[in-house]
Amino acid sequence: MTAALAARPAEVLAGAAARARLAEAAASLAADDLVAYLGPGLIDGAPLPTTPEAVAAALHARAPAPSKIRTNMWSVAQFIEQRRHRRTLQGFMTEVFAAPLEPTDFHRFLAGLPLSLVVDTWYDGTFAAAFHAAGRGEAIELQGITRAGETRDIWTKAYDAAGAEVPLERADAAARVLYAPHGGVRPARNFLVSDADYVEALTEIDIQSPIPATVQRRRASRGFLFLGCRFHDQMLRTYARQIMKRSAGPHHAVVDAAGLSRNEALFLAAQGITPIDLPLADALAILMAP
Repeated sequence: MTAALAARPAEVLAGAAARARLAEAAASLAADDLVAYLGPGLIDGAPLPTTPEAVAAALHARAPAPSKIRTNMWSVAQFIEQRRHRRTLQGFMTEVFAAPLEPTDFHRFLAGLPLSLVVDTWYDGTFAAAFHAAGRGEAIELQGITRAGETRDIWTKAYDAAGAEVPLERADAAARVLYAPHGGVRPARNFLVSDADYVEALTEIDIQSPIPATVQRRRASRGFLFLGCRFHDQMLRTYARQIMKRSAGPHHAVVDAAGLSRNEALFLAAQGITPIDLPLADALAILMAP
């Protein structure tokens, strides 16, 4: 029996206990002892899709997919790539995420902290804009890339604050690193989104080849704080598990406990992630409190 199936749901923190734990997390962020792991829930209400299902719907509107797959982002993207070409899929994803968003107060707050590593798992690039504008030493963004069309043994590309591609080694010496494992619309329209994009990555991710070396080093002494994330799909759980692998902990996730699926609850328990049951807006306010 796997650990995920054997695990019991993690104890959920709510009320005063949740607020107290978030206050501790705020101090840990300020001390650079946590990695902020950001999901699309942080841009909720924006004119962009904020779930894989919404991306699937946006892609389906541009190229209708069979009914049995049309709610699955990865499968719809694969359908388009096979029927219409990779460039068409890249163009559609660029259209879907074309509108730049103004960073929120929390984006700016987080970008202003002396964090060595932040993980952003969505394609919009809103936090990246705040991150590069913060001016706290050199900031390098690492984006996961598709292997389609690549002849090199490469999983990631690096970009500086101006959006220019730079050698991956620049990240090693950078004061701050932003890791976008699934790519991003800016600056180079990198998207890991189709089933084919993940075939090789999932083959090697257990031995960590797709995870940049500087990410592996920086996580080793830190815990993770998950904000605006869901883990209702196996792909999302796999990537989160591998990105936080061999990190020091402790780990916490702000969640709506009542809305967690059974698989999500078991995943949190198996990975030692403590659920903090608070509305995301309330949690962000606590994290930003002076």
